[in-house]
Amino acid sequence: MKFQTIIVGGGLAGLTAGLALQKKGISCAIISSGENALHFSSGTFSGDCPEETVRLFEEAGIVLKGDPAKDSWRLTPSGSMQKVRLAFEDVTLYPSEKINATNVLIANPEGFIDFPTAFIADGISQQGIPCKVKSFSLPCLKLLRESPSEMRSVGIAKKLDGCIEEVAECIKGLLDGEDLVILPQVFGLASPEPVRALRAAIPAEINFIGTMPPSVPGIRVQLQLKKAFERAGGTFLMGDTAIMAEIADGTVRFIRTKNLDSHILSADNYILASGTFFSKGLTSSMQKISEPLFGLDVECPEERTEWYSEDFFAPQPYMAAGVKTDKDLHPLRDGQPISNLYAAGSILAGKKNAGMALTSTFKVVKKIAL
Repeated sequence: MKFQTIIVGGGLAGLTAGLALQKKGISCAIISSGENALHFSSGTFSGDCPEETVRLFEEAGIVLKGDPAKDSWRLTPSGSMQKVRLAFEDVTLYPSEKINATNVLIANPEGFIDFPTAFIADGISQQGIPCKVKSFSLPCLKLLRESPSEMRSVGIAKKLDGCIEEVAECIKGLLDGEDLVILPQVFGLASPEPVRALRAAIPAEINFIGTMPPSVPGIRVQLQLKKAFERAGGTFLMGDTAIMAEIADGTVRFIRTKNLDSHILSADNYILASGTFFSKGLTSSMQKISEPLFGLDVECPEERTEWYSEDFFAPQPYMAAGVKTDKDLHPLRDGQPISNLYAAGSILAGKKNAGMALTSTFKVVKKIAL
């Protein structure tokens, strides 16, 4: 199968690149093995974000809050405040390092332990704002509560999204003069409409805070980007893995995947947006860190003892590992750039954040679209 561009990786960088290129009339295929970093997303983007991000996401039906060039603040699950640039519509952003409220209610589904209410309440109390924690229960959650392994964010969202009116009545019954209600991100799995409906029904500001993975808004946004990519004519190879690449004379000739067996995928250009260790964009052994598909040069400390810090809370050097590239984001192999291959997102060496992923992605899109 022949395409103009083939993208390895169906996360934030891969989907953004594919959608942007399809809208420019460049045919793309995305090879996605499945779970990616969006499934762990806090619902916010930090770091400098390209202005094109807001427009492209809006065209895909995704509302982003904030300013791509200016910091706002969000309340984190640890109860601390964190600088961000953009956020999904679930998240409330603040102009300063203090939430805008006089009295706060944290409401959590009964039996849901993946939402750190004590940490959030402590952080709010340290800002000098009264805060209460209450639980609510609905009949639709009864079966989930009988099995702790089922009482997870996605399972809860599948139930609660179908009974938003009942959820709103429960929460209104818990209110006692609070002007801010904090809820876990367990609403709006397939669509943002349940999030909007709760905000419209409850007479207080609503702030949805992240839970332990998987991320409900992250999964929703991935699905929205995937649907927009396919509507634009893109080919999304879900649940497939790129297992072999043919490289000759400094160019990629074709890729083979696990599911397509003997069939090859070829393109004019290729984008590596495979992420790092979690998604197997990078692999490690006792001796080295490697990029397994193209055999690219990887930037990382040579000695294994330098991969990590003994201080558990310090930045871990191995997390900055990634492929080496030239100034145009062509990855290097044996010190030489591969002319029709680009790298974008967290596979790149250096600091990892959503802003960096998006900046590199749009740079690659512009290079390919020239």
